[in-house]
Amino acid sequence: MRALRLPKWLGLSPPVLPAQQAYDLWAESYPPRPHNPVMEAEQNVVAPLIATTTPSRALDVGTGTGRYLPLLAATGAPVVVGLDLSMAMLTRHLSLATRVCADGCRLPFVDRSFELVTSSLMAGDVERLGEWIAEMGRVLMPGGHLIYSDFHPSWAEEGWRRTFRGPEGQLFEVGYCPHSIDAHLSALEGAALHVRTIREPRCPGHRSPVVVAFHAVKRVRTAIALRPR
Repeated sequence: MRALRLPKWLGLSPPVLPAQQAYDLWAESYPPRPHNPVMEAEQNVVAPLIATTTPSRALDVGTGTGRYLPLLAATGAPVVVGLDLSMAMLTRHLSLATRVCADGCRLPFVDRSFELVTSSLMAGDVERLGEWIAEMGRVLMPGGHLIYSDFHPSWAEEGWRRTFRGPEGQLFEVGYCPHSIDAHLSALEGAALHVRTIREPRCPGHRSPVVVAFHAVKRVRTAIALRPR
């Protein structure tokens, strides 16, 4: 993936593909590691957040080739699950973690299934941000952690675009749904998730942040004992 500015009036705009089609095409050359400065900046702030948790069950939504699964396993979680809509991406996994092919906006798990849910740079693939965050909140146990990242709103402001080359070298663009930080905060609040940390890392040579990462905790509802009159 690269952040490019390609003036459309020059006729250089590559075909724009929906997320699933793009990732199916990209899977053959997509490595299970940070392979560009944006992903490195993202993982440098997200990995320490994951390391602060001690879940027994962890889920990575939009796992792709499983870049974050070793980090989830390193927390000591006995159960680690990677979920992605692209079967082509899942078949590229080197991890021994459980893999599930499903829609990240309709998770095939019962309520309160996990103590930790992560998602790396998938939010830009999601049009209805609130529904996506609510779904991850649904499968979290009270007190559980949601740690996820998105391309920073500066992408839309700077005109950056997500591009990759297919197996035959053709340039493609991945469709992108920009979300403001206020939209993230509103969605997290609506899902009863308390924001603990926000990170906005930059890359060398970029004046604006390239990623925004959130660490939120699902609120624990406490019962109030009423004294009889």
